[in-house]
Amino acid sequence: MKYLVMIQARCGSTRLPNKVLKDLCGKPALQRMIERVQRSKTVDEVMVVTSIEKNNLPILKLCSDIGIRVGVGSEDDVLDRFYQTAKLIRPEYVIRLTADCPCFDAGLLDKAISELLPETDYMAMTSESFADGLDLEIIKFSALEKAWKEAVHSFEREHVTQYIVRRPEVFNLQDFESPIGYFGNHRWTVDEPEDFEVVEHIYRHFMSTDKGDKFTYTDILDFMKENPDIKKINERFTRNEGLEKSIREDHIVEAGK
Repeated sequence: MKYLVMIQARCGSTRLPNKVLKDLCGKPALQRMIERVQRSKTVDEVMVVTSIEKNNLPILKLCSDIGIRVGVGSEDDVLDRFYQTAKLIRPEYVIRLTADCPCFDAGLLDKAISELLPETDYMAMTSESFADGLDLEIIKFSALEKAWKEAVHSFEREHVTQYIVRRPEVFNLQDFESPIGYFGNHRWTVDEPEDFEVVEHIYRHFMSTDKGDKFTYTDILDFMKENPDIKKINERFTRNEGLEKSIREDHIVEAGK
C-alpha cells in the first residue's frame, strides 16, 4: 500500500464534547469527513484511529456500520497509536488527518500528493496559508517509525509529528502552499461551539443547493465572502491552542521500543 489515510478521532474533547459525533445535516460529523476524504482519487484506504477509552465505543460502532477499519491505541501517546496501527499495514506514506475537519477537501489532498517530492519525509501546510480545518500531513512510514523510536517529550508523543517538524536537519520537510494565495485567517475546524455553528452554516447552505455535500474549499470561500457575518462567529479563536497547551505542560516520557 502506498497512501494510507489515518483520521485521528476521539469523543473526549473538553471544549466541545462528542464533537466528532454531532449531527451535521443528518450524519455524524466524523462520517461527513470520512466520506469527503474517500473522494480522493489517489489514496488507497481511509481508516480511523482512536483510543482504548470506553467513551470512544460509539466511534467504533459508527465505523463498523459504514465499513471503515479502526485502529485503537493509547489515549495520550497518539504517536504510538499511529505507529502501532500503521506498522500492521506498512504503507509507504501515512496521511494524518484529524476528525474535527468536516469541511476537508479531498481535491487538495490529491494536489498535495501530486506535488510530493520523492525525497520528502514530511509534507504539511506548514506556512498555514490554508484555512484552519483543511489541514493534512503526509509522512513517510520510515519517518514515523524513527519519530516513534526517538521522541521523548510528551507533546511530541501527543501531537504525533512534532518530533519530525522540529528537526529539519534530520528530515526532509516540504511545505504545501495554497495555490490561490493566503486565506489562513478562515477557521473551518470544529474545536469550539462557535466553530460548529460556522460549519453548520456551511453545510446547510450547500445541502440546499445542487452541490450537496460535494462543495470545495473555493466554494466555501465564495460563500464566506457573501456572508462575512458567519466568518466573524469564531474568528476570536486562534490556531494550535491545544499544541501550545501541551508544550507548556511538557515532560519527558519513555520513547517507543
